Amino acid sequence: MPAAPRQAVQRIYAEHHAWLYGWLRRKLGDAHDAADLAQDTFERLLRSRDTAPILEPRAYLTTIAQRLVIGRARRTALEQAYAEALALMPAQHAPSPEQHLQVLQTLEALLEMLDGLPLKCRNVFILAQVQGMSYTEIGAQLGMTRNAVQKSLARALAHCYVVIYG
Repeated sequence: MPAAPRQAVQRIYAEHHAWLYGWLRRKLGDAHDAADLAQDTFERLLRSRDTAPILEPRAYLTTIAQRLVIGRARRTALEQAYAEALALMPAQHAPSPEQHLQVLQTLEALLEMLDGLPLKCRNVFILAQVQGMSYTEIGAQLGMTRNAVQKSLARALAHCYVVIYG
């Protein structure tokens, strides 16, 4: 990273870290999670390739932090759903700890890949590709027509293709 952007991030950190931590602590209700997400927010800012000056640092930090909060909530929900599915499996069919970790990492990578999609497209993709539901079942669950489900799935698959293959 060039020196100027690094210096800008250092300045933003010095001026706004305490505020961001407080904002996250109020939002999350947990000091440790707030500290982790504040750190992750500044890491994301440091890795950013955007060299334009940040005119509204608090708004920019809030946007990054909100996305991280949503991502963390999504991962937690996914892990809980996976744990519930594992609990229903007979013990002899349960995955090993290594397989369990691999599944969670794969699901997390999948969620990251779907990040740029609208929520409905993402939900259609997960219901169709992960849970194996039919278009009709998805439509009934999400209140969509079969045609809308097909279009949303096609959009999600096209998005995945672009993410994977460029």
